Amino acid sequence: MTQLENKHCVPCEGTAAPMAPEELQRQLSYLPEWKVVDDSGTPKLVRVFTFKDFQTALDFTVRVGQLAEAEGHHPALLTEWGKVTVSWWTHAIGGIHLNDLIMATKTEKLV
Repeated sequence: MTQLENKHCVPCEGTAAPMAPEELQRQLSYLPEWKVVDDSGTPKLVRVFTFKDFQTALDFTVRVGQLAEAEGHHPALLTEWGKVTVSWWTHAIGGIHLNDLIMATKTEKLV
């Protein structure tokens, strides 16, 4: 892991630029399970986590939600039987910010 797990999100008012593609690719080398997905023109960091059953997936969803509340940065979460899809992006800039990589790194630590 990188030092991102020790960082905290900073408020993003929409004045920041999305992360440069080269820097994003460099950071993703530390998060090989995460993919950049284009969702109607908005790039998002996405990963599907798999679990043995619905309850375990739901428990993970709650832990991600608690992390999001603590950091003040919130993902899209889709909980299904045996899996949770987590999507991080910064709404205010319509793209991926360092905050999203911080949160993806912290999400990894919850598994």
